[in-house]
Amino acid sequence: MVNKTVIVKNAQGIHMRPAGILAAEMKKFPGCTVMLKTPDKTAKATAVMQIMAAGIKAGTAVEISADGENEQAALDKAVELFESGFGE
Repeated sequence: MVNKTVIVKNAQGIHMRPAGILAAEMKKFPGCTVMLKTPDKTAKATAVMQIMAAGIKAGTAVEISADGENEQAALDKAVELFESGFGE
């Protein structure tokens, strides 16, 4: 298992578009479970509705953890998406 904490840069937090992008990218790693953990909630990174339900706002610290096949590659991709602000 590998993990890293990132800060949400998106001004509007993680809304539907970035949640969809993250879920789609994480589904490319089928042998790996990727989780997002905030101080209040935990969500599967492949589940758009769980990500949305977590209500992740701008400036929130999110711990991303990956466990399984290609876990480092999955973590690196998730971190890249958060750090790029999901292209917003």
